[in-house]
Amino acid sequence: MRIEDYGLLGDTQTAALVSRAGSIDWLCLPRFDSPACFAALLGGEDNGHWRIAPLSEKTSVQRRYRPGTLVLETDFETPEGAVRVVDCMPIRKNNPDVIRLVEGRRGTVRMRMQLVVRFDYGSVLPWVRRVGDHLEAVAGPNALSIWSEVETRGEDFKTIAEFEIKEGQSVAFAVRWHPSHRHPGGHIDVRKEIAETERWWKDWSSQSQCRNEWQEATQRSLITLKALTYAPTGGIVAAATTSLPEKPGGVRNWDYRYCWLRDATFTLFSFLNAGYREEACAWKDWLLRAVAGDPSKLQIMYGTAGERRLEEYEIPWLPGYEGSAPVRIGNAAHTQFQLDVYGEVIASLHRAREEGINHDEPSWRLQCAILEFLESAWQEPDEGIWEVRGPRRHFTHSKLMAWVAFDRAVQAVERFGMYGPVDRWKWHRQRLHDEICAKGFHPGVGAFTQEYGKDRLDASLLMLPFTGFLPVDDKRVLGTIRAIERDLLVDGFVLRYHPDESSNVDGLPPGEGAFLPCTFWLASNYAMVGRMDEARAVFERLLAIRNDLGLLSEEYDPRAKRLLGNFPQAFTHVGLVNTAGRIAAELEKTRANEAH
Repeated sequence: MRIEDYGLLGDTQTAALVSRAGSIDWLCLPRFDSPACFAALLGGEDNGHWRIAPLSEKTSVQRRYRPGTLVLETDFETPEGAVRVVDCMPIRKNNPDVIRLVEGRRGTVRMRMQLVVRFDYGSVLPWVRRVGDHLEAVAGPNALSIWSEVETRGEDFKTIAEFEIKEGQSVAFAVRWHPSHRHPGGHIDVRKEIAETERWWKDWSSQSQCRNEWQEATQRSLITLKALTYAPTGGIVAAATTSLPEKPGGVRNWDYRYCWLRDATFTLFSFLNAGYREEACAWKDWLLRAVAGDPSKLQIMYGTAGERRLEEYEIPWLPGYEGSAPVRIGNAAHTQFQLDVYGEVIASLHRAREEGINHDEPSWRLQCAILEFLESAWQEPDEGIWEVRGPRRHFTHSKLMAWVAFDRAVQAVERFGMYGPVDRWKWHRQRLHDEICAKGFHPGVGAFTQEYGKDRLDASLLMLPFTGFLPVDDKRVLGTIRAIERDLLVDGFVLRYHPDESSNVDGLPPGEGAFLPCTFWLASNYAMVGRMDEARAVFERLLAIRNDLGLLSEEYDPRAKRLLGNFPQAFTHVGLVNTAGRIAAELEKTRANEAH
């Protein structure tokens, strides 16, 4: 299966991926970063999966989410008839459930259900026994209870059911995770749970204040971002998966089931722009808890509850997606020093302040402590936005975001009456501005470049117009856009940096897809400088590569025409929401100017 063949299920605490073939191939329980009990996505069927599909080999498939929800419908057409499988994860009350309802639509269809439970990323075979009205699969601390409205049998360490379904009939299945030392709770009313889950998502979606011509795409991305939010704490994970490769067969395989401050701050902007203040408040509170303490120890990422230790290791028994090894758990980048994160944290709290949800004294004290650390730290090299696994450098984007931190701090004093050493902050802001213009801009290239004194381009500099560092019509900003168009635009999509140089940039073998968030940034840049036709063209091109369910990963191979990287990717869906809003806003400005 290609990545685009998968759909997302989620209960705002964990997530599952279900394929067009009706197989749930990835499921971590009870939360996003828990060990998977279905890991076929990174191995084979024996590493855990749950498939419900017709026995017929001649089957066509169509699928969709019910409007405004994360309830998935997959329609199978066979020569004998038609059947629909409805999948969802109810918004959690206690332990997590995955529920599946098979509905006969036409004729009589022979079906097969196959369930293979393998705890700890596909490595642990559980003990399966019948307990009352359900099966229970147990291994160590984990248990899955399994309910079925048709008879099941054990076969080769699998749970199998074969049955016929006729038009008008339905058959329900459910699994529930619970600690193995506790009772799973009562029977699951699958039909009722589906109806309640659909109502919950529709109610949430109806609160969106986004109004633009790309309403459906924007809403689907907002739902995806909500699904990637860990509801108990407000933390927002970067993606639902680990180790989906940036290059099939390569080693660029990372665990994204954690909360990157950078990604989450952009998600905050998306939620605020859409009117979701509750999600923004929850994330702000999560942030303050996670980063509390010594600002010099601030991490670029945390666990969903704010955990700091995310040690990276490899699991050898999984061969990886399309043989892309190693499969990694944890992420060593959590120990990196990335200067831009400080600016993004300060900017996000400033944005929250503008919305009236961040005026508390403890929050401001934390920001002042971060700024005090930043006064000396901004002069140091760092690993940068792309998390290079090599020597630290003076990255231009990193310095730009340090400038943003001091700029927003000055605004906090001058616009909102906060107290702080504003003269010192102004001095650092000006010194950074002068240094970035002198060292980050390369006259020979006519653009801001990746690091001081080098001529290598970097798409992260497309963020310049968003920050207020220079006017959008400044010739240096326009020159940077032109240079990125010239050297980093491939078949209409933007690379992070030039692929022939990637082994020198990040310490890894070269080769990866175009970076979709950067391509959204290019569309926004076009809109902000008045190139509206090109902004629309890039944005529509990005919409066209979404899968049939409106989902996107981190990267895209424009030649093989396939999605790459972890899936679905919050950073990319943030780009979709924010770019749609920015293009709509610029169009409105244009209309207003024309009216006058």
